[in-house]
Amino acid sequence: MKVRLVKQRTALTAVLAVALVVVLLFTACAPAPPSEGEKVVKIGMIAPLTGAPASAIHIAWRNIIDYLSYFEEVGVPGLELPPGVTIELVWGDSAFEVPRAISIYERMREQGVVLFYAPSPVEGAGLKSRTDRDGVVNFVMSIDEGMMYPPSSIFSVYPTDSEGFSVACDWIMENWQEERPPRVAIMGTDSPSGHAPEVMGTAYARSIGIEMLPFETVPYMPLDSSPQLLRVHERGADFVYIQAIWTTATAVMRDAERLGLADEIRFGGFENSQSIAMLGLGAAAEGYWSPRRAPWYKEVPVLFDILREVDGKLDTGGDGACTLAFMTAWIKAVSIAIEKVGYENLDGRAVKEGMYSIKDFDPHGTGKKVTYTPEDHRGSTSIRIYEVRGGDVVPVTDWRQAPMLVPEG
Repeated sequence: MKVRLVKQRTALTAVLAVALVVVLLFTACAPAPPSEGEKVVKIGMIAPLTGAPASAIHIAWRNIIDYLSYFEEVGVPGLELPPGVTIELVWGDSAFEVPRAISIYERMREQGVVLFYAPSPVEGAGLKSRTDRDGVVNFVMSIDEGMMYPPSSIFSVYPTDSEGFSVACDWIMENWQEERPPRVAIMGTDSPSGHAPEVMGTAYARSIGIEMLPFETVPYMPLDSSPQLLRVHERGADFVYIQAIWTTATAVMRDAERLGLADEIRFGGFENSQSIAMLGLGAAAEGYWSPRRAPWYKEVPVLFDILREVDGKLDTGGDGACTLAFMTAWIKAVSIAIEKVGYENLDGRAVKEGMYSIKDFDPHGTGKKVTYTPEDHRGSTSIRIYEVRGGDVVPVTDWRQAPMLVPEG
């Protein structure tokens, strides 16, 4: 079994210099093309490798490449493809633009891609009508209820962002000591991901007695988030939940430290925000909490064998365990589909049906077993609260079940 990496051509000819550097890097590192007679299964990644979230997406991209190489060279017990089958990773840069993502998707479909990965919810949601139409799997990293319910083409390996926020709200209430309700504010980017917990998560918080403050919007790369931070402070926030990736959250926490708010407000946020970069803030990061849907990377020893090192450090933002869950689910579904229909009849619909045969699947022993049913595409439903303590990320609760927040109507 071999792995190939192929860049999907786009209609745009202008490519940013940073993207060109990355393309050259992975062209140099790409495994050799499959030999004659091998059977190729194409998986498509449509991601903003340039644009606002690109710095975080690049890590996920590299982690996927590292995992495919590990799968080829070392192998994974309980995770095998039929003899002669090759995984080909086809990727395209959507630049955080839905029209471009759609164009890439249609070309990938014509080329026989049988499973799609759209890590950004902008592209994931933007492609939903087409993946629903075509009956193919559309994996998305950051998911909201509009994407997940009712179950359609979108899959993940964990609960929605609102469901994660809801677990955090339960934890806040369990530890709240004052007679008045705790005041919680959400700060998020002006994007589907940034607003993901705003409606259902807010409703859940209020239902258990939390006073929710007005939502605050911050840019992906905030130059100064002082106005937003001062507003939540003036409103008496006890907790601030940052619904953003680590590049945004780290900048916000720098501003919070500068304003003297890091000691007055308990800051936490979306899983990806609790990162290695956040730890670099030192004292400002102490106490930063997150409802994590996958273990902290240090809890998963096999990651140290899979992910390569960059400048002497493991190439992860801290959420590399998510990569394991995603990748193993993809490969397992493809393997099941080939066993059921044969390679010659393999298509996106067969792979989607194969997803439903995945039960209690955790080949790397992360503790996050994945199961899919036609009624639930989340894969795993457990979440655990982690905090930064003593300069590291540690669990402060057991794994607990997230609620299923299905919109009415």
